[in-house]
Amino acid sequence: MPELAGRVADAFEERIRRAEEASLSPAAVRSYETAGRLRAEEECRIRTPFQRDRDRIVHSKAFRRLKGKTQVFIDPGGDHFRTRMTHTLETTAISRVVARALRLNEDLTEAIGLGHDTGHPPFGHAGEEALDEALREHCGRRFRHNEQSLAIAERLNLTAEVRDGILTHTGPREPATLEGKIVRLVDRVAYINHDIDDAIRHGILRDDGLPTAEIELLGPSGSRRIDTLVHDLVETSERAGDIVQSDEIGAAMLSLRAFMFERVYLGPRSAEEHRRAHEVVRRIFDHLVARGDGVDAIVDYVSGMTDRFALSYAAGL
Repeated sequence: MPELAGRVADAFEERIRRAEEASLSPAAVRSYETAGRLRAEEECRIRTPFQRDRDRIVHSKAFRRLKGKTQVFIDPGGDHFRTRMTHTLETTAISRVVARALRLNEDLTEAIGLGHDTGHPPFGHAGEEALDEALREHCGRRFRHNEQSLAIAERLNLTAEVRDGILTHTGPREPATLEGKIVRLVDRVAYINHDIDDAIRHGILRDDGLPTAEIELLGPSGSRRIDTLVHDLVETSERAGDIVQSDEIGAAMLSLRAFMFERVYLGPRSAEEHRRAHEVVRRIFDHLVARGDGVDAIVDYVSGMTDRFALSYAAGL
């Protein structure tokens, strides 16, 4: 169905171009200077390309399934534990604050933030490790959730800048845009702090058991720590012309991250959940291989599962 012309649609692109030239940093990506999509298509006349990418992600099944994928703990009983979706929303919200403060493209930043974890399998990083291990043993292939997120972005025919930011939000490659660099760093800011909150709620950590020096520097609560980290990120990045933290604050955040890996992500209290995640993923994977499914289909199916669906599916085998 062709789009109807009108006064708003006819003037929209030019208005956005003028507004961005007046308000954005010279280093920001302009919405109508995107490197384009993998498959040519007519663009919307009342949304920028990055706004359209955002909408495609939000309306996708892969995004909706994030609500059923827990962040750290497998299918926890409480209602207030983070899910992969709440992590995504927290990352995106913080990233937009940083982008706005630095006069970068908020719509591009938002689209990258919303899409960065769409390819994450169930059971958090334990599920990712289990699927990677099964693939390596079966066919010498690796699994990385950012690469699966990119595959979803390619199916949605998202713009090059959004695809790049999604792929490089983790791993060795740096994002090509400052907007992508924001999401890459803020992803850590978000998960370190909300995972501390969830670990305390789960009984693994106590408030008085957190590293003293880092907490004194960053703040006693999650909101205070995020506020400290964001202010430091904005001010340091503005001075550097890049997306960076100050040495002191950056080191404190990395130290807190190392603490979380030692005590929570890879800690003794998590060992049983990791074992269960590996067992469930491997059981499903082996069943699908025996059934004759192709590797690509298996990867898509398993990585798309929610925690509860995977547990239920495995129990029925």
